[in-house]
Amino acid sequence: MPAQKSKGFAMDNHEKWHKTHCSRMDHGGCALNVKTKGGKITGITGDPEGFLNQGYSCPKGRAAAEIHESPHRLKTPLIRTGPRGSNQWRKATWPEALDAVARGLDQARQEYGAKSAAFCQGMPKGLEHFALIRLANTFGSPNVVAVQDVCHAPRELTGRHMCGFYPVADVQRRSDLIVLWGSNTRATNEEGIINSQITARIRQGADLMVIDPRKTPLAGQADFHLQLRPGTDCALALGFLHVIIEEGLFDRHFVQNGCTGFDALAAHVKTFDPQWAASVTGVDKAQIISAARAYGRARPACTAWGNAVEQTPQAFDTIRCIVSLMAVCGNLDVPGGNIRAAEPRLLAPGKFVRADLLPDKRTQCLNAAYQTSPMLMTVPPAFFRQAVLYHTPYPVRAAYMQCTNPMLSYADSETTRKALLKLDFLAVADVVMTPTAALADVVLPAATAFEFDDIGHYGLGHGIVLARPKLVDPPGQCRPDLAVINDLGRRLTDPNLWFDDSKQMLESLIAPSGHDWESFVEKGFLTGEQEFRLYEKKGFSTRSGRVELAMDNAETLGAEALPQYRPPADSTDVDYPLLLTSAKSPNYLHSSYRWVKSLRRREPVPQIQIHPDTAQALSITDGSQVRIETRNGAIVQTASVTPEVSPEVVCAVHGWWFLEAGAHRRHSWQASNFNMLTSARTLGRQFGTPAMRAIACRIGAA
Repeated sequence: MPAQKSKGFAMDNHEKWHKTHCSRMDHGGCALNVKTKGGKITGITGDPEGFLNQGYSCPKGRAAAEIHESPHRLKTPLIRTGPRGSNQWRKATWPEALDAVARGLDQARQEYGAKSAAFCQGMPKGLEHFALIRLANTFGSPNVVAVQDVCHAPRELTGRHMCGFYPVADVQRRSDLIVLWGSNTRATNEEGIINSQITARIRQGADLMVIDPRKTPLAGQADFHLQLRPGTDCALALGFLHVIIEEGLFDRHFVQNGCTGFDALAAHVKTFDPQWAASVTGVDKAQIISAARAYGRARPACTAWGNAVEQTPQAFDTIRCIVSLMAVCGNLDVPGGNIRAAEPRLLAPGKFVRADLLPDKRTQCLNAAYQTSPMLMTVPPAFFRQAVLYHTPYPVRAAYMQCTNPMLSYADSETTRKALLKLDFLAVADVVMTPTAALADVVLPAATAFEFDDIGHYGLGHGIVLARPKLVDPPGQCRPDLAVINDLGRRLTDPNLWFDDSKQMLESLIAPSGHDWESFVEKGFLTGEQEFRLYEKKGFSTRSGRVELAMDNAETLGAEALPQYRPPADSTDVDYPLLLTSAKSPNYLHSSYRWVKSLRRREPVPQIQIHPDTAQALSITDGSQVRIETRNGAIVQTASVTPEVSPEVVCAVHGWWFLEAGAHRRHSWQASNFNMLTSARTLGRQFGTPAMRAIACRIGAA
């Protein structure tokens, strides 16, 4: 089925099939066949020829037609007429709304300097993230606020510190062993990894190891399931390293020729024996030994790791241990291991975002005051709020937000609300009226998947970019984020730095590949020319030219030369005896889409998973209302009594709010919101990461 050109959607009453890729349901990647007629989406199926998914599609992706036509969609720009959060608005034209946004941001720049304006993004969903960085750079602000502190940056940047690249799991090629570490690929696309790829490798003979506090369906299929306590991943990895080094299972050739600091690491892990690891993690000692041996003997083994390893203040040391495992076992830069993914020939991200216009960004952004990793180029939410509330290290007075809902996604929602209310000006672009948008001065109606031309996976380090052609017109006056940013750029900065049409952004980005937009869409995706064992020719892109198992510059990052295990700061006690964690839903994307009927039917209420023994001891029954309380707050979710979690652990769902209650009302975002339970009191030095897991809690009947 050839791709159709993106024009004439509303008038065309002929049924057509189009090839595209899913987007805005996670990072996307599933190739889809989408049927349209009369400007509407009438059918969606997985494309059997899909590079990543081979025909698979999930309920979220198949709900795109319902999202497109939802009555909950914002369809016209809105300007606030009453007090913040009062839900009093008037409709505005796009020129009027854009002028208001430009005026609010420029006023902050004129009175307090360009860095007093923040540009905020949630999980990157397409090219809009990089367009927003370009807007910030051309505006003069170093402060792009994003959620990379708990998503992607700890893995990517720790990898770059240690081996010079982001070690991506190579699930396209044969492996002896696949390790899913804090990653549930049956529930979500883990940044370019679709579960069908895992299944294909298992059919080729790969063993499967799942490291997860929950007995997920994948854990039930695995050869090894290590059900560790939340927040103890670093201890488990240290135990693995002890066994592998003590028993001589490491790759001697790779260690000798590709690593530095091995002797120091070997001496360091002697004290972290399996008995110690078992006492910390709750995993049986014999199971730790057998799993470590399996990883040490596999040639190759690949580790697909998820956000779970990034969501505690100890993320840096945890990930250092996991990268050390990849290195000492020779699983870096080899087919079927963890690779430096070769990017296709595209305009480099630095050039696209015009980084040259803000050369002192590292020293001027909020991060500099907290001495985070110098590679971290987005601002952690905790630092953004400090700047708004307390003007530390300097004031932030205005913000523009897209593809994000901080009231649900930032740790400590009450503090987030205070910060948003204190801003002199806030503009939000979104698909529906969210609790965050309800606090804005200007709300802009955003287009969503299949309603505009877009490129997926650019700049994420996965070695692939995906074509997402426009298939239908957006409803009402909804506009793509790319077009909105382009128009704001022309108002706020030198118009010559922007484009006559936002689609020219796409053309400029793919031009180095030799493709124009139409030929790129026809091809569907681009990958780089993958090479392996580049270290044999060029070494690693680190200070030493080797994988740095011991880091001689670790002190500048607020760490020790070798990774240390530190128990979760929020330890359990008699008053808060349980450990709270969370997991991604297969039906929603963070706080998005609970207003979509088909998805809501699949998961109608927020549920907390509780072991039967724990539920019985507390007189909690399946389906009953449960009060969850931490030292930071309390919420209510519905009990799901299941042996999927251990008796000492409860797993609540995050991202829940109730559009039907009114986004501006406190009950909507407060009642079941996981981030009412979290805090940002303790942060990881390297990435500003708060504790989003391994939180001491107590539960009881509501």
